[in-house]
Amino acid sequence: MHRDEHAAPSPDDEQPPVPHPAGEWVVLVPVKPPARGKSRLLGLDDDARRELAAAFALDTVAACLAAPGVARVLVVTDDAGFAASLGALGASCLPDGASGDLNATLRQSAAEARRRWPDLRPVALCADLPSLRAADLATALARIGAPGAPAAAFVPDAAGVGTTLYAAPHASFEPRYGGPSRHAHLDAGCAELADAPLTLRHDVDDLVDLQAAVALGLGPRTTEVVAALRLF
Repeated sequence: MHRDEHAAPSPDDEQPPVPHPAGEWVVLVPVKPPARGKSRLLGLDDDARRELAAAFALDTVAACLAAPGVARVLVVTDDAGFAASLGALGASCLPDGASGDLNATLRQSAAEARRRWPDLRPVALCADLPSLRAADLATALARIGAPGAPAAAFVPDAAGVGTTLYAAPHASFEPRYGGPSRHAHLDAGCAELADAPLTLRHDVDDLVDLQAAVALGLGPRTTEVVAALRLF
């Protein structure tokens, strides 16, 4: 994603912004290569963890694409093969130029989204929300985008420690993911949607989280993998 400002423009640079369907949001979804994701799913072998991580991301992205108000989904991943699977759903993909720093990844992807779709508002979303429903995401985005709403807002995770969603205008897009990010976003003056639907707050890091997600209802890909692995 790093670019040489002195380099000749590429063919993409010379094209006008890409038109998009009706909607005001571009959802930014950072996705670790499934082979490296979900190391805290203890008791499972590498293949099982990889299958689950991939299913979580696919179900999350599919829910985003189906959400009213979402015009585009931009996935950031260094796994070219998995990017093809995400692209088949309808997402746009680009490689991660700052894979060791999630917040830098999100800032760079927001800048790329602004270049491609300058009239869309950026919102960052975790890729491990296998229970996410399109309607629940749409409800949260409608609140965040309502007239008079605070410029920057976030959704805390179910534990009340981390963050699953962050939205702000391009000019002030400064996500603070990592560790106790809920407090970091509050300290930065972001509005908290503490009562957002649980499907939007319940990220999955371990098998306990996954079992709770089963109770909420899983997306079709995660449902299939959980059944095949006979986890619960």
